[in-house]
Amino acid sequence: MKFLDLFSGIGGFRLGLEAAGHECIGFCEIDKFARSSYKAIHNTEGEVELHDITTVSDESIRGLGTVDIICGGFPCQAFSIAGNRRGFQDTRGTLFFEIARFASILRPTYLFLENVKGLLNHEGG
Repeated sequence: MKFLDLFSGIGGFRLGLEAAGHECIGFCEIDKFARSSYKAIHNTEGEVELHDITTVSDESIRGLGTVDIICGGFPCQAFSIAGNRRGFQDTRGTLFFEIARFASILRPTYLFLENVKGLLNHEGG
């Protein structure tokens, strides 16, 4: 299956998905140092490279083609029980909606996100 790696960091999700035989078609990471490490660790030749997810247009997302899996390790501090749990009141929490935007356009079969204790029961679920 083909996957898109959002909030990719240095590619933890990618390692597992590729080990399971899946193919990465692109990645998105705003931090230039993490992006540099990602490209040094993984063969990204021919893949789409996105930086600031909030600047990616809907048209660009549609141009990615068929994606079976969207994975992402979005900033979790806004929801985690280890944090202040400000959720969508924290700008980092609103980045969750970017994953939802990509998913609503690409309609992947699977959405594979970081397990954040506190996300599913935030503001009553």
